[in-house]
Amino acid sequence: MSSILKAIEKLKLNVLNVEDVPESFSSDVYKLTLASGENVFVKIPFNKDKLFREFQMLETLKGVIPVPKVLDIWYGDESTTGALLLSAIQGMPCTGDIDEKLSFQIGVYHAMLHEVKTPGYGYHVTDGFKLLDQNNWRLYIKSNFEKWKEPCKEILDSKLYERCILHFDRVFSALPDPDGPCIVHMDFRPGNILVNGNEVAGIIDFESARGGSSEIDFTKVNRYIWEVNPRTKKPFIEGYQSIRPMLALERVLPFYDIYDAFSAVVWCKNRGIEKNQTFLQENILTLRNSVGY
Repeated sequence: MSSILKAIEKLKLNVLNVEDVPESFSSDVYKLTLASGENVFVKIPFNKDKLFREFQMLETLKGVIPVPKVLDIWYGDESTTGALLLSAIQGMPCTGDIDEKLSFQIGVYHAMLHEVKTPGYGYHVTDGFKLLDQNNWRLYIKSNFEKWKEPCKEILDSKLYERCILHFDRVFSALPDPDGPCIVHMDFRPGNILVNGNEVAGIIDFESARGGSSEIDFTKVNRYIWEVNPRTKKPFIEGYQSIRPMLALERVLPFYDIYDAFSAVVWCKNRGIEKNQTFLQENILTLRNSVGY
């Protein structure tokens, strides 16, 4: 709580009420009611790179798709990473039923996001845009997976682990050429899509966004939208294709399912297995399903 009090002081806000926002896994997010009656959000990211990444992405996407406005930024000090003061969007996370009309619209906005080009494959850091090694997306994906092997080996059942490694090599070699570099959200799921009635009101949470290949951005759409309600897949793709071509999903999804779940197992290990047990088990199940174990 001390970090939000410090952020309020540094951003010179006159606040009536402070509410913690649940379901914010990486950063601390608070909803503030100001003395004027206006609602705003303060986001205190996990590290400074996330602060700059979100700031740069929101500035880049202003006027392109509906995103929160950055009202102010505090660059932090030795003990706090800093904070973003963000406008409130009139809407709720899209965690209920998604019908065909809404799915079409989500597809349109996802494609509009992917239409925004970046200087290369890479991400914003405190002192600019950092390109990936050799500006190579495939090399980046492969090296991430290599890094995750050791921590995953400690957590996964040995047979499941071996099957994952074999499966990775097979599905990696089947990937189409990467597209981009364009903005990829990296966590494009219903909780980060705000709706008002049956309309998309805004897209939030860009702290992990970067310049990448659009292929990485369909994993959570598939898991949390299409698999929950298969009727949403066709209109989503139609909405997406009204803006830009859709890549070969049947070659992309099997790979990123295992890539994303492997990454999540490591995340749980780093952030605490006990308190993230549910999320860990969800991703172990995804790995089991991916490799048929």
